[in-house]
Amino acid sequence: MKIEIYTKSYCPYCKRAKALLNAKGLKYKEIEVSMSPALAQEAKKRSGRNTVPQIFIDKQHIGGSDDLEEAAVNGSLDLLIASKTAIV
Repeated sequence: MKIEIYTKSYCPYCKRAKALLNAKGLKYKEIEVSMSPALAQEAKKRSGRNTVPQIFIDKQHIGGSDDLEEAAVNGSLDLLIASKTAIV
């Protein structure tokens, strides 16, 4: 399973999303876009959104921090993670 998160260093929502992923013991690739317009454009192209964080699990767009938290609360994040790790 590959988790990617586009972030900015000063973004409180990014910190919140990373804290949630860390609390679940999930490893992720952080893509810091603060100083890179090209990476910010890549995040926008992939997600269709202008904000960070933008989170992807195995190329599936999860959304931002609020979307990730909602998925954690309603159980869909755990189901998605379980389905990705169950593949042999």
